[in-house]
Amino acid sequence: MKDNDILEIYQTLLDEMGLQYWWPADTAFEVVVGAILTQQTKWSNVEKAIEDLKIRGLLEPVSLVDVDISLLEELVRCCGFYRQKASRLKNLACFFMQNDMETLFSIPVNELRETLLSIRGVGNETADCIILYAAGRPKFVIDAYTTRIMKCMGTKGSYMQLQQLFEDNLPADVDLYKEYHALIVEYSKAFCSKKRCEDCLLREKIRR
Repeated sequence: MKDNDILEIYQTLLDEMGLQYWWPADTAFEVVVGAILTQQTKWSNVEKAIEDLKIRGLLEPVSLVDVDISLLEELVRCCGFYRQKASRLKNLACFFMQNDMETLFSIPVNELRETLLSIRGVGNETADCIILYAAGRPKFVIDAYTTRIMKCMGTKGSYMQLQQLFEDNLPADVDLYKEYHALIVEYSKAFCSKKRCEDCLLREKIRR
């Protein structure tokens, strides 16, 4: 893959899909909650769970930390792995009760990333979603869709290798990172998930 391919892919997707304006949320903590709930489920399920949490006033660390775990499990059941996700939400609520979010989000990005990864249940993708969408700091998110598209284009690598590829070939721009990630997800849903390989707008770049 050539250095300018990364930017060319972005422009191709943007021309096709338009701006996506991700991540829909009223607060930074709502983004954090969404980053946990969206693991291995559809966003429509996340929206339902978040709405139910919001109705009950549970989208703040102080209220989420005290909620009965069985109620929390029921509220996030639609997102799958509900016991695991409820436990992870409790962990994050405790963490942000003990660590001021604004202060935490202002520390160097790499230090912030390591801090988030130290929380049980937070992996690379979740940490980077929180950094990019909640903290508004430049860290490119690599998800399964990104990995799949890169593989189709003849570029394989670990999470960190692919992240480095994107960050090396893009300006460190938060809005650009957000839009690019969103475009990859929406494009993949429209083409890759429906096996529309013959219609792929990126196929001329595949293995060139």
